[in-house]
Amino acid sequence: MAGKSPTQRSLEYLREIGYLPEVVERFNSFTKRKKDLWGWCDVIAIRKDEVLAVQVTSSSNVSARIKKIQESDTVGRVRDAGIRIVVHGWGKNSKGKYVLREEDIS
Repeated sequence: MAGKSPTQRSLEYLREIGYLPEVVERFNSFTKRKKDLWGWCDVIAIRKDEVLAVQVTSSSNVSARIKKIQESDTVGRVRDAGIRIVVHGWGKNSKGKYVLREEDIS
């Protein structure tokens, strides 16, 4: 998995555990900025009876992303819709292997 972005790693992981994921983060060529769904969601993933909203980042930024989501004006409506919310933080372990830190903040 060397050379893959954190989002690519999350897509691969989600497929492995039975989800159908889709990137919902878009690049605005006029502003030269990325725009996340609801201001914080990078990936939507579905499987039987579940919708998952995923914020993807590096493992060192997980806490900041959790705070960003919790302070969002949209998070309450997403939760009310029954959508599970997780943050995926990717980083290398002591052996140089990428590992996932997943925090459920539903």
